[in-house]
Amino acid sequence: MNNRSVNVASTVPFDTKKLDDLLEQAGIDVLIATSKHNVGYLLGGYRFFFFETMDAIGINRYLPVFIYAKGRADRSVFIGNKLEGFEKQLNRFWTGVAETSWMTGPEAMHSAVLHVRKMGVASARIGVEMPFLPLDAADVLHSAFPDSRLVDATMALERLRARKSTSELSLLKEVSERVVAAMQAAFSACRPGMTKHDVVAHLRREETNRGLSFEYCLISAGASLNRAPSEQLLGAGDIISLDSGANYHGYIGDLCRMGSVGKPDSELEDLLSEVEAIQQAARKPIRAGARGGDIYAAAEQAMRGSTQLPHFDFLAHGMGLVSHEAPHLTGKGVVPYPATDEDLPLEGGMVISIETAILHPKRGFIKLEDTVAVTESGWEGFGDNCRSWNVAQV
Repeated sequence: MNNRSVNVASTVPFDTKKLDDLLEQAGIDVLIATSKHNVGYLLGGYRFFFFETMDAIGINRYLPVFIYAKGRADRSVFIGNKLEGFEKQLNRFWTGVAETSWMTGPEAMHSAVLHVRKMGVASARIGVEMPFLPLDAADVLHSAFPDSRLVDATMALERLRARKSTSELSLLKEVSERVVAAMQAAFSACRPGMTKHDVVAHLRREETNRGLSFEYCLISAGASLNRAPSEQLLGAGDIISLDSGANYHGYIGDLCRMGSVGKPDSELEDLLSEVEAIQQAARKPIRAGARGGDIYAAAEQAMRGSTQLPHFDFLAHGMGLVSHEAPHLTGKGVVPYPATDEDLPLEGGMVISIETAILHPKRGFIKLEDTVAVTESGWEGFGDNCRSWNVAQV
């Protein structure tokens, strides 16, 4: 092994053997990653500040490119935007080649083609992220390698990211705790006469003040099941559901908590208690080695005897850089993907969002959503507080 290989091996921020195995299973010789989240992951958590919240520029878009030849981490290449030359000066990139000369996706892909040819894999099976490869860049790749087969590498990269490192778990815990704290502050500020837009704006400020990048808030109020921010007014006694996603160093906090404008009545207390019981039932089977589908089985068993059964909505999905990333526990959820992890064992370090809602025809939308990390002996809840009614005193 040459000195360069030793140096790279000590700095590569991901498990190269795992990636090599995943690429072999997928039938891929060389990987060309182009999504911001996967390129950032492969670079060790890198996020380019200029394009952190946007992609479009002029009449094209930012397209980072990371090239990885199976079994040859030392030949990895990063191709970035011209403005990332400033980041290169700060030694942000571990790859042997970091090229920051281009402004558009097709330019970056033309450069990628040259680097792949230098790797001697011009007729190889090329792994790409089909959902994250723009047509103009794909055309460049097709034209350059007409005899090569493009293989979708999306699921291989999902598997690579599925088990979180200690530092990733710390970020997910931190973002979850900050989101819940922001929700608690927003609930406390609710008053009759505020609009749903007002509440979301307050939550946005609370998340921003806690160092988060606000992404969205699904909000329902009163007996309505409509979860879009709107001019709907809050009234005394109304319940409020805040289901918000925020970003912290690339990692997503996605949780839901309930509030009320004034003290909730006993029926509302009972309904939220039923939601909580299902949330806790779904956690019981979670541990490293347990079958992924057992989470759904436990929740379904808990729901079966409830009078609210026709109104329940349950979902469990992976969390991390992407909402609904691996583990993929069901093929019947609102976001379509195959249930690849339903019959596979959970692994320590996987992170799962568990959400239960009652869509009550008279009392409104009542939901909890939690973030739970799989451990060797069980689970750990992140941001695991404020789970009962958060009451705004009026």
